[in-house]
Amino acid sequence: MKYSIILPTFNERENLPIIFYLLHKTLSAKNISFEVVVVDDASPDGTLEVAQQLQSSYGKELIQIVSREGKLGLGTAYIAGLKVAKGDRIILMDADLSHHPGAIPEMIHVMDRDKVEIVSGTRYRRGGGVAGWDLKRKVVSKGANTLATFLLNAGGVSDLTGSFRLYERKAIEHILPKVTCTGYAFQMEIVILAKKAGYRVGEVPITFVDRIYGESKLGGKEIFLYAKGLMTLFLTT
Repeated sequence: MKYSIILPTFNERENLPIIFYLLHKTLSAKNISFEVVVVDDASPDGTLEVAQQLQSSYGKELIQIVSREGKLGLGTAYIAGLKVAKGDRIILMDADLSHHPGAIPEMIHVMDRDKVEIVSGTRYRRGGGVAGWDLKRKVVSKGANTLATFLLNAGGVSDLTGSFRLYERKAIEHILPKVTCTGYAFQMEIVILAKKAGYRVGEVPITFVDRIYGESKLGGKEIFLYAKGLMTLFLTT
């Protein structure tokens, strides 16, 4: 069983070596076969060059690189990464150290034990949480997730907006081409489409850690796209 970890990047030159180190250390210690697929959207900070240096050191068997001509969006980054990924299972996570690879072995365990096609890292079950956010951001995030769960009737999925997930390859290949939302609503739509298609979703509590290096991608545009995507999903699913 091989795992492909797809990392979309935009201005993550400081974080990329650290997240790769943590992935390599964690998965190698558990004898988990893996590769990292870096999908870079023309980062002006030199992220691509850092990825190439890592690839030169560790080899193309461990690191694949997809270089794109501009900031083309999260969904298309995943699709681009999936096209070159060789894994039987696919892990989608952030490259900014918000998601610790230490949760991956437990996600694999839950997938194997419960025979589910998707395992989602959740901040909103016992044992999960958020570090580095002020109270306002925690309230906004929890409120947005609660509203989405209520409106979309997600059925047991506690973190609709989470982006740390493990997929059976057949599931993500089936769902991803159908997704139309962008931004943070993208993660919600994947879960809703998966549930409609009959795929089962398990959960593992995680601690989401706010980035140390670089700038957050969350801004007014992302909030608008989230609200627009939520209403679109509410009216069409």
